[in-house]
Amino acid sequence: MTAGPTLTQALRASGWTTTRLDLRGVADKAAFMERCARALDLPDWFGRNWDALADCLTDLSWAPPAQGRVLLVTGWQTYAGTRPDEWGTAQEVFADAVTYWRGRDTGMEILLTIGDGGSDDAGAGTPG
Repeated sequence: MTAGPTLTQALRASGWTTTRLDLRGVADKAAFMERCARALDLPDWFGRNWDALADCLTDLSWAPPAQGRVLLVTGWQTYAGTRPDEWGTAQEVFADAVTYWRGRDTGMEILLTIGDGGSDDAGAGTPG
């Protein structure tokens, strides 16, 4: 039996980008924002606060064009457990971004992985 393409391969074949946001080792908001800036290759004007993250996720004029985007969030459990209020805000920002892109020409989905997030085929913060 031949294995079919992985989810990431199928998404990329249909014009969607996939990016992995690995939050292992993130202990506070500053580290979360820095990890987002690097993994998503956010623009220089990203202010490293919740409003700026929301702006970047709903105004993708800074990002290469794509049919849609999938953000795969890994290693989030420790941050969620140690900073539940911050994690709650992050989830609100993520949910608002997904809702914003629903029904538009370009889609966005944000998936939280269960497990250590140490292996997936989305790439470590590499759009593409």
